[in-house]
Amino acid sequence: MKTRRKFPAEQIVALIDRLRGEDGCPWDKKQTPDTMAPYLIEEVYELVDAIVAKDADSICDEAGDALFQLLFIIHLYAESGSFGYEEVVAKNLEKMVRRHPHVFGTVSAETPEKVSANWEKIKQKEKGSFGQKSVLDSIPQGMPALLRASKVSERAAKTGFDWDDISGVMAKVMEEWMEFSNEIKAPPGEIANDKAAMEFGDVLFTMVNVARFAGIHPETALIRSINKFEKRFSFMEEKALEEGKDIEDLSLQDMHTLWEEAKCNVE
Repeated sequence: MKTRRKFPAEQIVALIDRLRGEDGCPWDKKQTPDTMAPYLIEEVYELVDAIVAKDADSICDEAGDALFQLLFIIHLYAESGSFGYEEVVAKNLEKMVRRHPHVFGTVSAETPEKVSANWEKIKQKEKGSFGQKSVLDSIPQGMPALLRASKVSERAAKTGFDWDDISGVMAKVMEEWMEFSNEIKAPPGEIANDKAAMEFGDVLFTMVNVARFAGIHPETALIRSINKFEKRFSFMEEKALEEGKDIEDLSLQDMHTLWEEAKCNVE
């Protein structure tokens, strides 16, 4: 049996303590939880990009950056006396045990779907003690819209408010698309544009439900598509430069030709 190595988080904590100490870094000593929160978000996005790219070296690097930012924020609260690392770990361990009664208790959960359903019931029971009235209340308002749409869709579906199968939600997509198509044909104007925007939002939200039925996470799927487009567009730019031209100098037909070449050469 392998001997599990001790998690070296203490070294990071010691480093943060040094950075925040009397002879530490002026920038680090100035930070607050509010100023550090955007850096944590940025690092998490960079970690997600690395995961989507399946780049193990980058994942290792970005995971370290995200961990550092998280520990830094906890350290700030520990300094103020609000709570410390021990409380964070203890509270999380207690929560994870409570939310896995099929492992640590007598509840039965044979499938991932049943585990997820039990998890949400336990979570809602917990949140109820904090005065939340809706199953949607705990979804952060600051989430990126696509990610938030996915969470809202998932939570609503777990109450039973859902289509029977993917064909039903696909039909709803076509219905929403027709409504958007009708609005986009309306005469220009602020009211018409607002209605078109609302209908387009309905199309996107319904597509998020299609992704849920298909077992696809819309956020990571879109990230992969964006990355693919960027690589193919960069290929076009490089080919144009080989001909001594900027991409803007090419005709639309030339662009389409290069795009087809990019599709054959860039996954």
